[in-house]
Amino acid sequence: MKASIFVGTSLDGFIARANGDLDFLPPDGGEPHGYDEFMATVDALVIGRKTFDTVLAFPSWPYGAKPVVVLSTRSLPPAPDGAVVERMSGDPRAIVARLIARGVKHAYVDGGITIQRFLKAGLIERLVITRVPVLIGTGIPLFGALPRDIVLRHVATRQFASGLVQSEYIVAAPEGDR
Repeated sequence: MKASIFVGTSLDGFIARANGDLDFLPPDGGEPHGYDEFMATVDALVIGRKTFDTVLAFPSWPYGAKPVVVLSTRSLPPAPDGAVVERMSGDPRAIVARLIARGVKHAYVDGGITIQRFLKAGLIERLVITRVPVLIGTGIPLFGALPRDIVLRHVATRQFASGLVQSEYIVAAPEGDR
């Protein structure tokens, strides 16, 4: 199964303010920058509980009828009408095994801690990071401490009229797998 990240950050690498606010991101995602095309390739989403709570406060559910797996050990509040939401908990590898058994071929992984856990487990294949031209100074970082280097191969960088800069990377195979 392919697992990808498609995320916006401040120029200084934060995905949200310390309190979870996303007010530094362009309203409605800004100009088109490939998100809809990316979502068309995704079979399911895997998001953290804090991300789920944040998304519930949006004016409308952004994922349509795509299955959304929320990683949490606590019960979830009700999902909006039409949303397909399921709670799971456990190790990222076990989550991926369950998704593969269901026929998921491409998962979108989102949420700071969830992204970090999946990266540490070696389960992320593709990263699309869109940097917003703003420095917020502090917040929730996209990346955390890692037990080892994760070597990335640059695929492309695109710039947009609004000042957004988007870079795409593929996780390089570990030394022993080449």
